[in-house]
Order: sequence, then C-alpha cells, then structure tokens
Amino acid sequence: MSELKRIDLLQMELNPFDMIGKQWMLITAGDEQKYNTMTASWGGMGVLWNKNVVFTFIRPQRYTLEFVDDSEFFTLCFFDNEYRDALKFCGTKSGRDYDKANETGLTARFDLSAPYFEEAKIVLVCKKMYRQQLTENSVIDERVYKEYNDDYHYMFVGDIVEAYSR
Repeated sequence: MSELKRIDLLQMELNPFDMIGKQWMLITAGDEQKYNTMTASWGGMGVLWNKNVVFTFIRPQRYTLEFVDDSEFFTLCFFDNEYRDALKFCGTKSGRDYDKANETGLTARFDLSAPYFEEAKIVLVCKKMYRQQLTENSVIDERVYKEYNDDYHYMFVGDIVEAYSR
C-alpha cells in the first residue's frame, strides 16, 4: 500500500456527492488513549468564513459525539470500495461495545492532530469551528426525524487544515 502524502487541497479533484453520499466516510476523534470512529454519509465541503470547510452530522446517542465535542480536531477518512464492510461495521456497531479497529482490521494512526486510519485513500484533518444541534424549527424535511423520534443531529463545521492522499 502506498504511503499517504500531504497534498494541496486546492489541487484535489473531489466529488463530495459521491465521496460522502455514496462511498461514505469515517469521522474520528480522540487521542491515543481513547478515540472512536463512526461511518457517516451526510455532509459536504465548501467555503465558509473564507476557509475551506467540511460539515458533517452526528446523532446525539453516537459514542463519537463525545470525542468530537471534547476534541479540537477530527478527521474524515475516505476509503476504496474494498473497505465497504469495515465502514458498514463502523456505522452499525458502537465503540462502547466493540474495538472497531480490531474488529475491522483498520489501523489507527496518531501522528496528526486527530486519529485517522492508515488504509484511507484520503484523510482530511479538520479543526472544529462550529457545533449546533438541529431543531424542529431548523429542519426542512421533518419526515427524516419523525421516523427516528425527533432524534436531531448535531452539525459540525470543520476548517480543513491538512489533506492527505495516496
């Protein structure tokens, strides 16, 4: 497997609709002593407050939420299709009950500002800029939340401070 190399984000050709919505990503935060990751398929990339940013969403009961809340940085990791089962596992099992890296064979690394996975094809290191819980008044399509008992996500905006690719 080739090594991740730091790249200029503006030189990357990304399709966030495919990367996030179809291929999915892992959101990871914490430190070498304790961290967690979860699969996400909601989010986006763009420019906000003159910064290149990502935005992503985490449900309140997700274990990863406390790590993102308690951390200054988080990572978004994107993978080749061969890791689809690992992403399915990380999206359906809780880090409270499983060691996700051990269960999936993913290799956590801690040499950046937030944990990431060695097997990722793209890693975005993000500095947390904004956090807010969605509410009934802020949601356009209420049907998404009625089926989940009004379980409103927290939205995070992160400044992309480093980007890596294979």
